[in-house]
Amino acid sequence: MRNLWIPLISLGLAGFAVQAQARELQASDRYMCSWGAGTAAKAQELKLAGVSLYAARKKLQTYKFSKPWMRMMAMGITEQTYDSPTRMKPEALRRSFNEDCLRYKVARK
Repeated sequence: MRNLWIPLISLGLAGFAVQAQARELQASDRYMCSWGAGTAAKAQELKLAGVSLYAARKKLQTYKFSKPWMRMMAMGITEQTYDSPTRMKPEALRRSFNEDCLRYKVARK
């Protein structure tokens, strides 16, 4: 019985540590992941609609971005989305991108 408690306590402590790390994410990290997920979803929507990568990049050039890094990041996300063979729906891609991005941010800390 005593041997059973040690793994259970270890799992509980590991779960607590992951939760503590998730709370440490800054608002800017959450914003960046959310913004990137929206960009990827929009690119996927355009891709599934048959819009060419060239046209999608031209469309991005017309957008006004609030931060200087956003334009190049949007270009990169759009190119990666077009290069990917996935046919996921844009909403599913948004969720997946956001979850993976947050997981990456937590792992970096």
